[in-house]
Amino acid sequence: MDKRLRFSIHRFSRLLFSYLGTVLIIAAVTILLKVVESTLEIQIIALIYLLPILICTVLWGLTSGILAGLLAFLTFNYFFIQPYFTLMVHQTQDLITLIIFLIVAVVLSQFVGQAREAVRLAKKREWEATRMYELISALAGLTDFQSIMHVLADKLIETFRFNQVEISVTERVKNELLVFRTSIAKEITGIHDLAVPMYTARNTEGEIKLWFDQNELSLEETRLLAAFSNQGALAIERIYLYQSENIAKLLEESDRIKTSLLNSVSHELRSPLAAIKASASSLRSGAVDWNTAARTELLATVEEETDQLNLLVGNLLDMSRIEAGALNPKTQWNSIVEIIKSVATKMRNLLSQHPVEYEFATNLPLLPTDFVMLGQVFTNLFSNSIKYAPPGTPIQVSASQHGDNVVIKVMNQSPRVQEEHLEHIFDKFFRVTQADKVTGTGLGLSICKGIIEAHGGKIWAENQTNGFAFMISLPVTLDGSLPNIPKDVLDG
Repeated sequence: MDKRLRFSIHRFSRLLFSYLGTVLIIAAVTILLKVVESTLEIQIIALIYLLPILICTVLWGLTSGILAGLLAFLTFNYFFIQPYFTLMVHQTQDLITLIIFLIVAVVLSQFVGQAREAVRLAKKREWEATRMYELISALAGLTDFQSIMHVLADKLIETFRFNQVEISVTERVKNELLVFRTSIAKEITGIHDLAVPMYTARNTEGEIKLWFDQNELSLEETRLLAAFSNQGALAIERIYLYQSENIAKLLEESDRIKTSLLNSVSHELRSPLAAIKASASSLRSGAVDWNTAARTELLATVEEETDQLNLLVGNLLDMSRIEAGALNPKTQWNSIVEIIKSVATKMRNLLSQHPVEYEFATNLPLLPTDFVMLGQVFTNLFSNSIKYAPPGTPIQVSASQHGDNVVIKVMNQSPRVQEEHLEHIFDKFFRVTQADKVTGTGLGLSICKGIIEAHGGKIWAENQTNGFAFMISLPVTLDGSLPNIPKDVLDG
């Protein structure tokens, strides 16, 4: 009630000031014309009276212009049409002059008032368009609810000068009510003055509560406020659509990966299981003499196929940890030569048709690595070389230091890979060479990339003149520090 009373008093004061100003201007012009009346024709006086009418219309609007026209008509008749100091008119000519003057004054005030109103509306439209552009630009790049509510509240305060703004949005996915209220110098008490719903064509996204001093908003401000709330609702709806799109993409990618994984793993599991089953059945049935070479061969088959299953399961577990961001290497100072040779020793049966040739630089530094994880990397690289390189061709492994990194190269004699595919061979399930003939899950190289990057290194592939090479670069320092090597080791 106090706000309405203050607003009514303010509005009445403005009207009173405009009317009082109109009366004073007409009075001042009348006094001035009365002083110089003897030097002016009656028609000139009538024309001069049009000037204050224009001034009042421009300053205070159409109502003041019409009031000025009526006052000018009365003062012109009272002071300058005979008989003076009376509103009586004796001559027909004077009566016609007064009527024409009144018509011209009213019409002129109407034209000026309309022109002034048109200018005001044009400026108002420009102001609305500018504010809407600023709001849309500010909301365009936002992707979370809190940022949208914060920007919308700030723009409402800046545009409408509200005392306080509170925006509430229901997060439909989590079924959670999010509330943002602008901070002010002193707390506003009492119920809000206006509540504006935030809705789109499909849903009501939230509500805006406003506290302000003015009794009511103008038509233009009401229209702009509704546009602001709709834009805020559209921005919130855009987040939901963006989330839905991402979920759809994730589901589509998950389905694709699941299909690829099932297609790959089903064969990879079936082959070694079938071999293990056949070998175990032969041994258990007694058809094979325990003292013959066939027994040893069957046991070797079981061992090799079990190693293949163990490698497959390990790759699947490693990929799940990489995708979950849970791959944390337990780095210690290890010899890269020892890691590579230990892997080659474990895989000596699988490498029987591919002799491994080493070329390591002297005085290679110890590297901060996870022994087991790096072993998995070289296991996968050797397995890849075995699958794609022709039997009887060597696998060449070299390592040398280049600045603050050690570069390891694993080269085989497999077919060349097209240049546009080189950067993709470390992607999951990406296979380009003999994919229809060579078995595998397509995860090995992707796991290698995840492990090497977790060590702060880099892995890539190159077509070289004498073969196809995997290149690995690993840092020689851990958090900028080198290992502490005992003095007796250095002296020895």
